[in-house]
Amino acid sequence: MRKMVQKTSVCLVLGAASWLLPLCAGAQTIVDVAYVQAAILRGVQVWDVRDARDYAKGHVPGALSLGDAATLLRDPNSEDFIATARVEALLGAAGIDPAREAVVYGARGTWNAYFGRYTLRYFGGNKVSVLHDGLEGWQAAGLPVSTQAATTASVKLKLTPQPEVAVTTADMIRRLNSPAVQIIDVRTPKEFSGEDIRALRGGHIPGAINIPFEQNWVDPETQLKLAKKQVRDSSGMALKSSTDLKALYAQLDPEKETVVYCQSGVRASETAGVLEQLGFKKVRVYDSSWLGYGNQLDAPADNTTVFNVGALNNRMTAMLARIDVLEKELASAKRAE
Repeated sequence: MRKMVQKTSVCLVLGAASWLLPLCAGAQTIVDVAYVQAAILRGVQVWDVRDARDYAKGHVPGALSLGDAATLLRDPNSEDFIATARVEALLGAAGIDPAREAVVYGARGTWNAYFGRYTLRYFGGNKVSVLHDGLEGWQAAGLPVSTQAATTASVKLKLTPQPEVAVTTADMIRRLNSPAVQIIDVRTPKEFSGEDIRALRGGHIPGAINIPFEQNWVDPETQLKLAKKQVRDSSGMALKSSTDLKALYAQLDPEKETVVYCQSGVRASETAGVLEQLGFKKVRVYDSSWLGYGNQLDAPADNTTVFNVGALNNRMTAMLARIDVLEKELASAKRAE
């Protein structure tokens, strides 16, 4: 690590990761393992957002956990944050304080760590970084993991949502057709086109540009390749170089307000973090995203398709009838043995 002193500020040039920008001291957006090591020595809190089972198998020594953050902190239906009082209780019990500097990690490349960062920022944190390479990056550096749960005192929190971090559905509608606002839809092309319907209707917000969040990775097809056993590990989910990321978002203006959305705000949090790392000045996550927008039927939309509830019910009824037949055939076969 090399330190460069300019007047009273200290800037860090960390590791050899080409996507890291030399930003001045204080929490950076996306960091490498060397930064995390130094942060731990400074007493920075580290939050592992993975589920309890993965955490128990091995984690960065001293990392805090409350379990699967995206599941526990969001309403299962709306996928928005649960009541603030409940968030206070869950974070506080785990010893996680948004007011403190933090590094968040999960599995390499996944949006979960960025959602954790967004959570802390939404509830007042202003020094929150993400280890994009996650636990895999930590282990690849030859660093030890722990299977012992971190012991830390609980904290009593009083949290206030920060409106400058996110936009609501009403905010989103007010921003339509504004030349001062640019909108990024980070869902899949089929979701964007309305072919893949995940709300009462499909489509996208007028004026939105579709750049799926996986395009931030060295190989955007990595998850599909892993499912097909075409690759052995998640190395393709490493972040692209700074040069390639700048090219990916070259059509956007870093000086404008940038609103990022997906289906429920979680994938959007990753692209939001990448844009902030690239120097975009005013990035906001549309938290309710298409789930909220698509279900508000009077909100203007492009490529609109309609979800046919009746047809779905008919298919489910037919499927249940078929399952009933198969269960009876299986029971009959067992009696005949």
